[in-house]
Amino acid sequence: MKSSRRNIIPAALALILALCAGLPADAVGVPVAQPAMAPPLATPPVIEARSWILVDFASGQTLAAGNADQRVEPASLTKLMSAYVVFSALRDGRLKMSEEVLISEHAWRAEGSRTFVQVGTRVPVEVLVKGMIVQSGNDATIALAERVGGSEPAFVQMMNGYAQRLGMGGTHFEDASGLPSPTHYSTARDLATLSRAIIRDFPEYYGIYSLREYTWNKIRQENRNGLLERDPTVDGIKTGHTETAGYCLISSALRSGMRLVSVVLGTSGVTARETASAALLNYGFNFYESITVKKAGEMVLRPRVYKGAEQYIAVGPRGAVQVTVPRGQGATVSTRATVRGPLIAPLAAGGVVGELQVDVAGKTVARVPLYPVTAVATGGLWRRMIDTISLWF
Repeated sequence: MKSSRRNIIPAALALILALCAGLPADAVGVPVAQPAMAPPLATPPVIEARSWILVDFASGQTLAAGNADQRVEPASLTKLMSAYVVFSALRDGRLKMSEEVLISEHAWRAEGSRTFVQVGTRVPVEVLVKGMIVQSGNDATIALAERVGGSEPAFVQMMNGYAQRLGMGGTHFEDASGLPSPTHYSTARDLATLSRAIIRDFPEYYGIYSLREYTWNKIRQENRNGLLERDPTVDGIKTGHTETAGYCLISSALRSGMRLVSVVLGTSGVTARETASAALLNYGFNFYESITVKKAGEMVLRPRVYKGAEQYIAVGPRGAVQVTVPRGQGATVSTRATVRGPLIAPLAAGGVVGELQVDVAGKTVARVPLYPVTAVATGGLWRRMIDTISLWF
């Protein structure tokens, strides 16, 4: 015991002297705790599919992909765009969930999966929406298309118009439900873009995609997305299948505040599409994390404003700016903000005045518009005169 004490005292004195001299503790042979190391980034899983992609919902960043821009048959994933058009009509008040829609013979005779609506009957929009999403009913989809567009061809024009607005350059639709056609195609990347748009633009309706089943007219309709049962963090989004398209699945999951979207197209079976989707989601959540770079409305710059009631104005992003990085590499995130020329009042709060560039490890991953945090009114006569002269120089 005495010998042990004799060994401890000199070691303690050496440590105190080393710290006073500014030396690290391990320089005198005293072990110290090492900082936690980020896990190494593994390669994405092998996916047996024609094309696939994994994206972060918040930033839109691609975390893994294979043939993501290849044109493929979307099958019933087409109904995501049909739903987007219907949701837009509901949001704009052109359609109501309680409204009853007359079922035409064209809708009743729809090929493929069905919701079993009967010709000549009136069915509530809410039932048809569930039939389109949960059961993937072609008859319900066509009935909604005829109600919103006047006819299915007119509705398809609306679908293609929204696809252009969303930047889905590799997509073209020929019908509302997803029947095979050489001119009916999309890509994994475009379908990920569409899925993100549905979740972002229509959160009030997105919950329908997580319904396991619903019953109407004494007929129980089940959701074909098996991941809803296998993984409690999965809350959508849509299955698809034809003989030529193979088995397809778009999935979205939310874990610890981070949402990912996976698109798997052209697998060999139901189990294969679910296994591939689960592997992609698990890969993303295990090896990546979401970083909030700026909060919504947070001041990024305070530039000069000319001819305004205020000389300086705070500018920032309208929404939160998030990026996804490999776990433990948050320190590699950097930003650079710029303003578009001299700012001259009046300035509206909704007008873009600059841009925030976000880089990860030196690579630009996002460009976010900047807005005035508050509007700036025109200044008085004297301020306008002084600033006019200033702008000459």
